Amino acid sequence: MPDTIHVRGSVSIPESELSWRFSRSSGPGGQHVNTSATAAELSFDVANSPSLPEPLRQRALERLHGRLVRGVLSIRAEEYRSQQRNRDAARERLAALLSEAIAPPPKKRIPKKIPRGLNERRLADKKRRSDVKRQRRSRWD
Repeated sequence: MPDTIHVRGSVSIPESELSWRFSRSSGPGGQHVNTSATAAELSFDVANSPSLPEPLRQRALERLHGRLVRGVLSIRAEEYRSQQRNRDAARERLAALLSEAIAPPPKKRIPKKIPRGLNERRLADKKRRSDVKRQRRSRWD
């Protein structure tokens, strides 16, 4: 079992900052599903985590604000019949979510001026097309 979850760059979350809850999972599994707690719910306190540097924490809080409840991110995994596989799936989803949330913002697009020749060709093509359509029309329209 890994003791840290690598998120992005030098950012890792130790297993000690994660809290787990297990419950019965819905879905296929027959009688096994009624007796074992295979669904895993992972909770991570984004707001108070010492492993996230302050600027990254603020960025994560802004980008994940719709998923957080009092600063805590919860992920539920129940797609597998084994508790261990659900734990691994929850860890992977946490890493992916946090990696996307703390990623630097994309570079701002600098609009470029349309070249004059390109604009002139576009207008000439429109004029040519307009002439073709005008010639097709009958005189009594």
